[in-house]
Amino acid sequence: MLKIAKTYMAKPGELKAKWWLVDATDKVVGRAASDIAMILMGKHRPTYTPHIDTGDFVVVINAEKIIFSDPNKWEEKEYSWYTGYPGQHRETAATRRKRKPEKILSEAVRRMLPKNKLAFKMILKLKIYVGSEHPHQAQQPEPIEVAVK
Repeated sequence: MLKIAKTYMAKPGELKAKWWLVDATDKVVGRAASDIAMILMGKHRPTYTPHIDTGDFVVVINAEKIIFSDPNKWEEKEYSWYTGYPGQHRETAATRRKRKPEKILSEAVRRMLPKNKLAFKMILKLKIYVGSEHPHQAQQPEPIEVAVK
């Protein structure tokens, strides 16, 4: 008789989300973003289910100290967006770092998440802060090391 293994499928609200703390000091943007995106999607768990949000919360501190793999990218990389008015707004990564440093990492993570409605719930679980202080001590986030390769 052939024995067939059953595949586990998580149900909404069945898994309790954990809180993780990531220190972005001297981490490369792309490598850190891919690791954070995996945690937000829940792919680090054996109970990962693609159509259910099984991910955890991630708190990132020291977002202003993140780096690019190539030092020239601060001047070469451009971010552009459309406001609804004529023309497109553009700025380099260096000016964005001065203005909104947390936006560099949040955009990188957002673009690595799936392109569906579930990604909106996932990105809401990402909390990014400039500096080493964050208001989530009550959740007791556990430190986790990302971008170690």
